[in-house]
Amino acid sequence: MERVFIIGTGLIGASTGLALRSAGFAGRIDGWDASQLEMAGAVQMGAIDGRAASREDALELARLADVVVLAVPVLAIKDWMKQLAPVLRPGQLVTDVGSTKLEIVELAQQLFVGGETATFLPGHPMAGKESGGALLAEAGLFDGAMWLFTPTSSEMTAIEKDWRAWVGCFGSRTLDMDATRHDELCAWVSHLPQMLSTALAALLEDRFGDAPEIAAIGGRALRETTRLGASPYSMWRDVAMTNTGPVADTLLALEQRLQHVRENLRTPELRDEFALANRFRQRR
Repeated sequence: MERVFIIGTGLIGASTGLALRSAGFAGRIDGWDASQLEMAGAVQMGAIDGRAASREDALELARLADVVVLAVPVLAIKDWMKQLAPVLRPGQLVTDVGSTKLEIVELAQQLFVGGETATFLPGHPMAGKESGGALLAEAGLFDGAMWLFTPTSSEMTAIEKDWRAWVGCFGSRTLDMDATRHDELCAWVSHLPQMLSTALAALLEDRFGDAPEIAAIGGRALRETTRLGASPYSMWRDVAMTNTGPVADTLLALEQRLQHVRENLRTPELRDEFALANRFRQRR
């Protein structure tokens, strides 16, 4: 692996470039982003060496790369997959960092097959921040994080092995799983907490607005439970649109659980609920 091209130079894309450099990658890293500010930020941070001048130029740089990293939202990942598949060659690798995987895997099985184009390896690093942007990128963002893969084939190419090795050099742990299982689990452990925090923060804004008493008495508990509510819609729109069923199932289950709590505020059932919650936390 001597050349990497990162499409999407925001937080995750720029952090990937920085992580490669920190791990000792001595090859060339180019990047492209729809935002000139993000590309400039990635260059400023040292995450990329050069930048594509246009989408057409991006396709040319992709042709030259050994690994193409799609670090954009899921719907944009799918769009780039359609553009890249006809122009790439065997021996190249395309991988992504999308938060949902089933639709990406299904598309990859249509586009990246037959040995006439690049290999596609769906990936998802379980790392990030409430806010995005290249200027918030960190070389250590993935250190200690789980980097999930949902491979479309049991056969592993040489370039795929190289990429997996570099991910390990980032300090990440890796785990392969089925795409459907990935989306189901992420709906519970990642997407539901986001939706819950967003709903709670929006509810408090509707109910209290900028009432000074909230900041005065809310304290740490309020800050922690609404922290994810600071995430922008642009980061989560594609998750909601491509994992609608599993996310909706988790929200329905939560609604039912909250109803159970509401109905048992004055019964021993509330004590049992706290016991279950404590047991979950103690195991983690």
